[in-house]
Amino acid sequence: MSSPATGRPAGRNLTVEVWIVLGLSLGASGVYAVVSLIRKATLPGGLGGQTATLNASRDDREVFDFVYQVLGIGFALVPVALALYLLSLDPVKERVTERLGLDRHHARFDALWGMGLAAVIGLPGLGLYGIGRLLGITAQIIPAPDISYWWTVPVLILAALQNAILEEVVVIGYLMTRLRQKSWGVAATIVTAAALRGSYHLYQGVGPGLGNFAMGLVFGYWFHRTGRVMPLVIAHTILDVVAFVGYLLLGDSLGLK
Repeated sequence: MSSPATGRPAGRNLTVEVWIVLGLSLGASGVYAVVSLIRKATLPGGLGGQTATLNASRDDREVFDFVYQVLGIGFALVPVALALYLLSLDPVKERVTERLGLDRHHARFDALWGMGLAAVIGLPGLGLYGIGRLLGITAQIIPAPDISYWWTVPVLILAALQNAILEEVVVIGYLMTRLRQKSWGVAATIVTAAALRGSYHLYQGVGPGLGNFAMGLVFGYWFHRTGRVMPLVIAHTILDVVAFVGYLLLGDSLGLK
């Protein structure tokens, strides 16, 4: 038996399921990020004197650095597979990709809105980062490794895509679906998903945490209104590619390194 409105399966404890999925993925990241924030805030110089490296080298030897980077990207997507599999067990007619708006039926719509959302989120995000640095509540973010190889740019693009898929599928597609199935209100669902997004960015400082919380509100409302995750994946990928690759290629000339 299931609810015809939500497709919620009977006989399954969705609360336990959600905690397991988050505990294996971004929920754990949120806990570590809070601890990292406290640690950095209590070091000499406070948050403003610390750094947060997003795509650090994994090994001094090029071949092992490459292998570790690719393995890290691949295994980071396992929680996405788990979330999609669990959603696919729900008694609904649509395939899980169609249900979350991850199909290719609206490619033009998804691409245009993805680019638009990236522009809307990107500029205010830079502003919050700058304000946070001035106030000393945000660490200096280093988006790319100091040492680069011929494969660094492609791997950074893959890392951006991995971040987008993981966060948007788990936080927006999976978590919001499960909370609505548990009869949470729309506002509570959106705010909770946004708070989770902000939490696992706190290792970068208060500014990025607040910026990602605001991003989560926009993305959550988008999913509530359209039911499509793909534009969010596209927007998130664009934002991270610009940050990662832009810093690597233009960081010196812009005085960011």
